[in-house]
Amino acid sequence: MLRRMELSGTAAIISGSASGLGEATARALAAAGSKVVIADVNEDRGKAVAEQTGGVFARTDVCDEDSVKAAVDIAAAQGVPLRVVVNCAGIGWAERTVNRDGSPHSLATYRKVLDINLFGTFNLMRIGAAAVARTDPVNSDGQRGAVINTASIAGIEGQTGQLAYSASKGGIIGMTVPAARDLAAIGVRVNTICPGIIDTPIYGSGPASEEFKAKLAAPVVFPKRMGTAAEFAHVVRFLAENDYMNAEVIRFDGGIRFQPK
Repeated sequence: MLRRMELSGTAAIISGSASGLGEATARALAAAGSKVVIADVNEDRGKAVAEQTGGVFARTDVCDEDSVKAAVDIAAAQGVPLRVVVNCAGIGWAERTVNRDGSPHSLATYRKVLDINLFGTFNLMRIGAAAVARTDPVNSDGQRGAVINTASIAGIEGQTGQLAYSASKGGIIGMTVPAARDLAAIGVRVNTICPGIIDTPIYGSGPASEEFKAKLAAPVVFPKRMGTAAEFAHVVRFLAENDYMNAEVIRFDGGIRFQPK
C-alpha cells in the first residue's frame, strides 16, 4: 500500500521563492494543491510569484528571527494545515583561504555566507517545524509534515575558492540526520537535496552565457546538460509526499563530481 502525504489542502512555506529553485518549487507545490507562502526579501518579484501561484507573499529575512516567525505565522494562518517547509534561500561566494594577492579570506564575508545559507536554513527549519508540530497528524503513523533543505554538492566536494559556500552547505548536510531524529517525535521528516549545476537565471542569457553554461555542463555524466529548476522542484515534491523518505541527503547532479577547479 502506498502511503503519501497529500499536498492538496495544505500550506507550504518556501524561502528564496521569488526566483530560481525556490520559485520553481513554489510553482510545483501550488500546482499540487498547496497554498504557498513566498518567503523572500525581493518584494516586487515575490509578490508577482505569489499572484501567479495563488499564494501569499511574506517579506522574509531568513537571518532575522522575528521576520521568520512572522512569515511562518502567515503560513500557519492560511486556513489549511502547514505541512511543508522548504529552504531555498542562499547566496554564493568565491574567495580563497589566502587570495592571490596574499590577503587572507575576509572573515566578514565568510560570516555572511554562513549567516544566510546555514543559520538562515536552521532558522526557518526550527520555527517552521514547530508550527507544523501544532497540526493534527495526517495518519496513524503520526505524520505531520516535512522539511526539505537545499545544500549543494559543493558541501561534499567543494572547489577552489568555495570555502565559505562549501562550509555553509556542508553544515546543512550535517544537520539532516540529527534534525530528523529530533523531529521524529513530532512527526516531521527532514531531507536535504544537494543540487549540482542547475540552469537558473543567474547565468544570464545570450551567446556568451550559453558558452559558459556548456563549459559548466561538460563534466556532467548523463544527461549531458545542466539540470533545470523544474526538475529540482519535482524532487522536492517527491520528498514532501513520500512518507518513508526521511533523514536522507540526495545528490541531484547528473553524476557530476566537482574537480578542484
